[in-house]
Amino acid sequence: MNAVSTKQHISLMDKSNLENINFQKKLDNIISAFNTDQSGQTANKPSLLLHACCGPCSSYVIEYLSTFFDITILYYNPNIYPQEEYNRRLNELLSFMPVFPPAIQNHVKIVQDSYDPQEFYQAIDIKNNPELAHEPEKGERCRRCYEFRLKRAYNYAKENNFDYFCTTLSISPFKDSNKINTIGQSLQQQNGPKWLFSDFKKKGGFKRSLELSTEYGLYRQQYCGCVYSIKKDVSNTSI
Repeated sequence: MNAVSTKQHISLMDKSNLENINFQKKLDNIISAFNTDQSGQTANKPSLLLHACCGPCSSYVIEYLSTFFDITILYYNPNIYPQEEYNRRLNELLSFMPVFPPAIQNHVKIVQDSYDPQEFYQAIDIKNNPELAHEPEKGERCRRCYEFRLKRAYNYAKENNFDYFCTTLSISPFKDSNKINTIGQSLQQQNGPKWLFSDFKKKGGFKRSLELSTEYGLYRQQYCGCVYSIKKDVSNTSI
């Protein structure tokens, strides 16, 4: 797929109006159109490829969406540094899903993608943009990181005939849901998987993920993932 420029992204959704869009409401409207049975389950669930960054962020999202969608989690995060941290987050997700009732009851599946950090560095073009290493979260470096992972998710979803694709990233207060949803909308094409609008931190989603992390003893990482997001003092920081 050809890269989509920043200008094209912005043209697809007027930047001046982004702050006024309620992505949670858009998700509610999508779900409300589904036919449900007496138990509240969606009849003939549409398939959803859910890009996930870790177990804690997946917890609430799976609890929330698995009633309505047939979910496959895609773990693709070559931005995570170092590899030991990547493996720890992956193993936490792999250990958590088989004991999490919503995932068990709704047959949530996990696809492990490759881990090549060079894909991340090339995607953010740090060689030609060294200033991005010093940006705070939610800046251009993060936008590029969202984009290249969502492109991977879209391509996988398209190749495997999923109805929708999405990511858990918007559950974090440190992630820009406007940028995430703008990228997702820009990637969807006619006859391809549809982008599932979301802002999972809303409706108490982030708080619920904290509660589930405590309940299941999940490891909550103290930085977003990439080497540039590691802080000298992370004692009071959690994604």
